[in-house]
Amino acid sequence: MDVTLPQLRAVVAVHEAGGFTAAASSLHVAQPSLSRTVAEVERRVGTALFTRTTRRLETTPAGLELVAAARRVLDGLDEEMRRFSDYLAGTRGRVRIATLPSLAALLLPGVVAVFRAARPDVDVTLSDALADEVVEHVRAGRADLAVTVVSVSTNPLDDLAVRPVAEDRFCALVPRSHRFAGRARLAWRDLAGEPFIDFDPTTSIRHHVDHAFVTTDVRPHRVVAARNIAAVAGLVAAGLGITAVPGLVVPLTGFADLVAVPLDDPVVVRRMALVHGEVAAPAAAAFADLLIAGRDRPTLPGFADWL
Repeated sequence: MDVTLPQLRAVVAVHEAGGFTAAASSLHVAQPSLSRTVAEVERRVGTALFTRTTRRLETTPAGLELVAAARRVLDGLDEEMRRFSDYLAGTRGRVRIATLPSLAALLLPGVVAVFRAARPDVDVTLSDALADEVVEHVRAGRADLAVTVVSVSTNPLDDLAVRPVAEDRFCALVPRSHRFAGRARLAWRDLAGEPFIDFDPTTSIRHHVDHAFVTTDVRPHRVVAARNIAAVAGLVAAGLGITAVPGLVVPLTGFADLVAVPLDDPVVVRRMALVHGEVAAPAAAAFADLLIAGRDRPTLPGFADWL
């Protein structure tokens, strides 16, 4: 049998109102039109749904069964439409963010906490990868947004929107016993000849450091390279050399008891941006707005600032 949703609503309204006149008023339709609708439902199901007496309208046993079924259908539809309305409002759905490990650890958690407090029904996932890989997650549709470093990028971003988010400056990271540990600042040229622990060439940190060394004509004594922040910090703590890191990385090396000394001549900053294509999901757009201009963004660690 083929019964439409408006017809089901009509049957339920008549049952709940106990008559056609009151039901027609609640549905904002004419009473004759409602009577014809119910008569059509009775014709389609092949049985009477209501019995009419001189005093009142009674719902038949078959009518009660249809009303119960209709309520289940209509309640389910109403719930799904509420969910869809929440999705359009950005209060339900998901946000998939691809980012760098240091940004996943220190830049984004506070923003995610603020976002989730306001929108608890939105699922947020962070996936960390290297800079070029992060952008490819967006291009391939595996992420709605990317938060990555763009100040030194070999990947053209002409096909994507790039919105500045924050920046941090580079510091030398040295053991507490090192002669540089007591300095208020260092110039890049002070690192000439120092045993130096490198980051892997695939990392955005290495791109910045290499650029700074070329610009200042400094040739460090490169000892060993590692891809992982903790590994680099451990090598420095072991006395194998010093390194240079952006400010947001410094808190991740706390276990190694190292000292961060700001580098200048020149000051080198790492600029971070929100990168995305067309943001179709309302929840993702809401997260992007918070990250770009939210007044509730948490304070960043030293050597880092929101833009």
